[in-house]
Amino acid sequence: MSGIERVGVLGCGLMGAGIAEVCARAGSAVVVVEFDDSAVANGRTRLTQSLDKAVAAGKLGGEDRDAALARVSFSTGIEAFADRQLVIEAVPEIPELKLAAFRRIDAAVRAPDAILASNTSSIPISRIAAVTSRPGQVVGLHFFNPVPVLNLVELVSSLLTGAETLERARDYAAGTLRKKVIYAKDRAGFVVNALLVPYLLSAIRMVEAGHASAADIDAGMVNGCAHPMGPLRLTDLVGLDTVLHVANSLYEEFKEPHYAAPALLMRMVESGMLGRKSGHGFYNYE
Repeated sequence: MSGIERVGVLGCGLMGAGIAEVCARAGSAVVVVEFDDSAVANGRTRLTQSLDKAVAAGKLGGEDRDAALARVSFSTGIEAFADRQLVIEAVPEIPELKLAAFRRIDAAVRAPDAILASNTSSIPISRIAAVTSRPGQVVGLHFFNPVPVLNLVELVSSLLTGAETLERARDYAAGTLRKKVIYAKDRAGFVVNALLVPYLLSAIRMVEAGHASAADIDAGMVNGCAHPMGPLRLTDLVGLDTVLHVANSLYEEFKEPHYAAPALLMRMVESGMLGRKSGHGFYNYE
């Protein structure tokens, strides 16, 4: 087994809160770090509401919810990660933010064998590991939204990731969290987003060209291909800004046309139309 009992999570947005929740429900002591008190309050509310929803759905008992909440503490200071055995970064999918986050995590974590993991959905792990003093202990642990519901984790190693680090990360994700782990090479987009993002971009191009409405495109894929959610509603769920950042990472690495972001996507992000989190994207959520 991984031997990991103390976990840190940097960021408590949708992904960070979900990661903190599954770790706490699995019995780990979790420290969540956010940048200010307001973000901490929002993260705590997000986590509590998710656990309450699980109780209401009959998927979690009230005592288990209380126990999970008791295992999570919050801080605005990165030094709270000093004794963590695993720290998972979950800040927005912007390379500069990710690299800055890992410099801070690396400086804060004192445990010599600690694993530093990124929840990046597209940025090569070698690029992230290079800004730390311990590239052999850096991996990608890419969870999927909503984290408490979706069972997959992509485990990504760089050319420098140590075999023991990879094994412990896999044991924690598969053994402790009970997630389905797949291994991915260290290339932008890994497995899922390298396949998914061109599909989402193609749907956006169809809207942009006036071939069909968002609702009809989604209905076609749900009812004609048995997809649980259409591509444009899924784009809204993921966040248009996140899809744009991932597309840019993929295009930067491969220079293939199907990874290029459509102009419509760029204009919507510039206009603050980010999907569910902003209240408006291809659909209106207000």
